[in-house]
Amino acid sequence: MSNIKASDLELKENIVRKDRSPSGLPIYEFNYKHEPNQRYQGVMGQDLLELLPSAVREADNGYLEVDYSQIDVEFKEV
Repeated sequence: MSNIKASDLELKENIVRKDRSPSGLPIYEFNYKHEPNQRYQGVMGQDLLELLPSAVREADNGYLEVDYSQIDVEFKEV
């Protein structure tokens, strides 16, 4: 499984801030708009643009993606 995940605020809904990582990154629970019945834990690309821009890139579709191998947050289903 790739460490690169779609992580744009515009792709997510029902966003709840849950915690901070040891390095201070905000951790959220959310679902993707196209997947309303599955909850995930992860970060927001918009946060990382300010906090750790090297871990964020813009995908071909214009949305932000995060390279989770560069941060201390696990992307996972909850």
